[in-house]
Amino acid sequence: MGDRTIVIVGGTSGIGLELAKDCIARGDRVVITGRHQERTDAVAASLGAEATGVALDISEPHLIRERLAAVGNVHGLVLAAIERDANTIREYDVGRAIRLVTLKLVGYTETVHALLDRLDPTVDTGIVLFGGRAKDLPYPGSTTVSSINGGVTGLVNSLALELAPIRVNALHPGIIGDSPFWADKPAGVLQGYERHTPGGKLATMADVVDAAQFLLRNRGVSAVNLYVDRGTGVI
Repeated sequence: MGDRTIVIVGGTSGIGLELAKDCIARGDRVVITGRHQERTDAVAASLGAEATGVALDISEPHLIRERLAAVGNVHGLVLAAIERDANTIREYDVGRAIRLVTLKLVGYTETVHALLDRLDPTVDTGIVLFGGRAKDLPYPGSTTVSSINGGVTGLVNSLALELAPIRVNALHPGIIGDSPFWADKPAGVLQGYERHTPGGKLATMADVVDAAQFLLRNRGVSAVNLYVDRGTGVI
């Protein structure tokens, strides 16, 4: 195993978990976070000796520094924690909106701040923030999601400038057909999205993992917002 440690916030399921597996396969150690200690420990144990679990809910930003206190030197950071939200203007839930804005904008930022003294200050260190295509392709009820994913773009630009030579990039997945959230949808739902995707096939979790690794490791890439959607929206 190598001497690199990658922290994956939101690494206990879905794309975050697949990324953790891929990092370990590449020779890295990983620290994964999830909201519940018992589940996070169980997922880390399933990944093997190179994985450690930390209980962390980044929608509670005042606790982030304390929860990450035991993490050592960090050579890569992926902020993949998300929550699904359908919050329409006509039935607007302020509490849910505040939680989601806090999680993705304040929580992401405070996580970087809390780990800054342990992030190796070189061009080899990458930070990847997860946004989403809802910022460009809104849908009914996506006001909060579209807004915060747009905010991720601004956050990337600011952090890339402030933290250089550390590199900061964002990844914006579209509809990921084999992710846990989308794979359980009725077949007709996915077929509708496939009709608006060039080639007729949706992007996969493997596509997103590959893109995340590129942003983490390519020394020439910073302040980039990368779409992973196989061209959805161009037809």
